[in-house]
Amino acid sequence: MQRRASGFALALGVNLLLLLALLTLGVRLPLPKGNEGTLVFDVLPPANTADKEQSKSTPMRPEQRKPVPKPPPIILPAKPMITVEKPLPIIELSHEQYAASDVRSVPKTAPDPGNEDSQPVGRGPNGEVLYAAQWAREPTNQELAFYLPPNSPDGYGLIACKTYPQNRVDDCIALESFPTTAHLARAVLSAAWQFKVRPPRKDGKPMIGEWVRIRIDYVHSEGGGRD
Repeated sequence: MQRRASGFALALGVNLLLLLALLTLGVRLPLPKGNEGTLVFDVLPPANTADKEQSKSTPMRPEQRKPVPKPPPIILPAKPMITVEKPLPIIELSHEQYAASDVRSVPKTAPDPGNEDSQPVGRGPNGEVLYAAQWAREPTNQELAFYLPPNSPDGYGLIACKTYPQNRVDDCIALESFPTTAHLARAVLSAAWQFKVRPPRKDGKPMIGEWVRIRIDYVHSEGGGRD
């Protein structure tokens, strides 16, 4: 009996020690079936705190981020353009200059140099009065060069012609050539049928039938042609 009693006491002590160890570890023992009326409460953290911690731990996806609207551009008011008108320059005139600038003193029509009287420049072979020729149309280089002798030097040809209506000339005679061996006056005579010369004038009237003196200068140009 003593052995049984000591064994039972030893077993009871071991069970008490195990129960005490379980209680200290916070392990809840299952309730016996007979205590169904006892309520057990389990304390859980608040739902909001759990959601916040989950949102912090879980990174947001790019499609979940809301686009941030850009601020409207700032438009500054334009500065007003201020134009400063410069004063007009003032030119001081003397009494004589002011009188000369008066438009009322200017003649209405300028004198035409073609209406001035022609001045004699010499005599022809038969004593005719020669007047300086005034071109109605100057001859071209092509019209003159066609009648030039080949390899002719620089010089001039001088002729005298009688004036006819429509600014034509005829009955021309050679007066002088320079150099004399170049026969440039003969080339001018050959080209004279193309000349257009105004007749001499006296008292503002044309004197058709009078004689004019015509001089043509021949000069080699830089391009090898004749002017």
